[in-house]
Amino acid sequence: MSDATLDTRRQGGSQYAELSRLIRRAGLLDRRRRYYALRIAALGGCHVGAWTLFGRLGESWWQLGVAAVLAVVFAQAGFIGHDAGHRQIFRTRRANDLVGLVHGNLLIGLSYAWWVDKHNRHHAHPNTEGHDPDIVVPPLSFTREQAREQRGPGALVVRYQAYLFFPLLLLEGLHLHVNSVRAVFGRGRLRRRPVEATLLVLHAVGYLGAVVLVLSPAQAVAFVLVNQGLLGLYLGSSFAPNHKGMPILAADDRLDYLRRQVLTSRNVRGGWFVDALLGGLNYQIEHHLFPSMPRPNLRRARPLVRQFCAEHAIPYHETSLTGSWAQVLRHLHAVGSGRPTDAAGDDAPAGGVAGR
Repeated sequence: MSDATLDTRRQGGSQYAELSRLIRRAGLLDRRRRYYALRIAALGGCHVGAWTLFGRLGESWWQLGVAAVLAVVFAQAGFIGHDAGHRQIFRTRRANDLVGLVHGNLLIGLSYAWWVDKHNRHHAHPNTEGHDPDIVVPPLSFTREQAREQRGPGALVVRYQAYLFFPLLLLEGLHLHVNSVRAVFGRGRLRRRPVEATLLVLHAVGYLGAVVLVLSPAQAVAFVLVNQGLLGLYLGSSFAPNHKGMPILAADDRLDYLRRQVLTSRNVRGGWFVDALLGGLNYQIEHHLFPSMPRPNLRRARPLVRQFCAEHAIPYHETSLTGSWAQVLRHLHAVGSGRPTDAAGDDAPAGGVAGR
């Protein structure tokens, strides 16, 4: 490693330390237990209410509306599990894991430990080839190299992947369930495997048992398809705007932590509704810089981080929700058509803020 590279990394490290001091002095890493207690209680009430309505409606096609409501409830439970995985709720790992297991394995049937491991690898190397599992998502391709490796039907999918992106997200719920089952019942290493397995089985028995016992066969199939399809669409549409279409780094890239996290992340503007809709993931830059920061503090951290980036000539990319989806689709279309990609973050003014 050259002396110039070492100097650059030391400078980046000292800048991140400076930003961390600003954030700590503002109290933005302090836990917000009351906020999470109220949110978890509200989510629990919605969960019980939706299943109560399900029981009262009985054998009815109106149950497809309940399936849609439960998709939102499940996704919001996933956001709670996400926060627990980053230890945003409690200081101890045990307490956070308990919340994550209940909201992940029991409520929505997803392996908490499998997801945390995968997500931590993403946080360590966002949008980095060979390291970030979130840019290896067959049948999609996020780089020209991935697209060139596709053959047969895969190549056809990549060619039209911008048009297929949202339809394919309807399968994301199934994809998450399959990977959870493989992780829990496979031979790989997994913390608390018996607990994870028990909770997954309880979810499956409760969910499928209720659907089969209450609905007709056709209604049961339709309920599961609508519920799981919308869950995948919701989760995929919430996570995709954060990094897709932003610069992708080479495996041997030597960017410092501060720039690695900021340059590969995209914020999504919006008020309280967008904050609630995306589970705080719309403040992706702040979240990646400080993963353990409680969700309600991310909004307060945004102006501090934004100003700091402007002062240190670090592009800070932010756009609307529809604008973020458009940037994702443009990137996918460029990769699929073989045209040069124009990552959303690349056109940010030097030292400025993109997407104002």
